[in-house]
Amino acid sequence: PEQTAAATPEVTGAIMPGETDNPLSEEKLVALTFDDGPYGEVTNRILDVVEQYAEYGVHVTFFALGSQAEKFPNTVKRAADLGCEVANHTYSHKNLTKISEDERTSQVEDTADIIESITGTRSKLVRPPYGAKNDDVRATVKYPLILWSIDTLDWKTRDAKSTIDAVLNNVSDGDIVLMHDLYDATAEASKTIIPELVSRGYQLVTVSELAQYRGGLEAGKQYFSFRPQN
Repeated sequence: PEQTAAATPEVTGAIMPGETDNPLSEEKLVALTFDDGPYGEVTNRILDVVEQYAEYGVHVTFFALGSQAEKFPNTVKRAADLGCEVANHTYSHKNLTKISEDERTSQVEDTADIIESITGTRSKLVRPPYGAKNDDVRATVKYPLILWSIDTLDWKTRDAKSTIDAVLNNVSDGDIVLMHDLYDATAEASKTIIPELVSRGYQLVTVSELAQYRGGLEAGKQYFSFRPQN
């Protein structure tokens, strides 16, 4: 009799935002996010891991500073070309609650212009530096404000194991994980975090993808996670 190959687990491909069929909506979804970059070699090491697991539809989100995107445009373009999301973390990491409305607007829109000039896509998300927001910020920043549900404190520990443990010991469906693509230890941690989450059955999606599968986004509102809809 003809032999049949052993069954292999089906790999879920990447779904692009805007598609009406959302086969991932019932999957376990997590958004890994990286702030304050891009930072040349570190960001590219993270992208190397993303590329290595491309067959699993792995995407992450970079909340880029405009000033850094100007320094590393090729890295920004590589991230976008790999299906990752390049979102807005302001131009120079100023606390949006402590500057004028005009400066707040320029911090955000100048960065959106830079990202668009590199990737061809205008960022639709803002992460306020320090997570700082108030009524003035919500009124004048005309984008959804993306916070987080897991803070790895990688900026403080700069230790790969600590960052790995912060994610893998706490992660659940719908989480937004905060890291920074500035530190070698974070790039090193991503080499363990990404394959381990994949092996646990998580689909690693961008924040926009996660939001789309879990109810959408509204400008001026803040989001910490996207839990499954009841």
